[in-house]
Amino acid sequence: TSAINIAKNSVQHSCTKHIDICFHFLRDHVEKGDVELQFLDTKLQIADIFTKPLDSNCFAFLRGELGVIHPFGMV
Repeated sequence: TSAINIAKNSVQHSCTKHIDICFHFLRDHVEKGDVELQFLDTKLQIADIFTKPLDSNCFAFLRGELGVIHPFGMV
């Protein structure tokens, strides 16, 4: 959420002054309207399947979201 807030607010804050200018790429595209940033709940983070140990239900759901296999087995 912090990255979204920084990208949406064009005012330079004292806590973000250490961020190199080349990393403001996303903020520039938000201002232009090229990109819209939205918060995504942790339950829907598809990349978690590659980075975290998950219970079987969560694993099956994310596997289905990837399109690898139906969420609840072969159908």
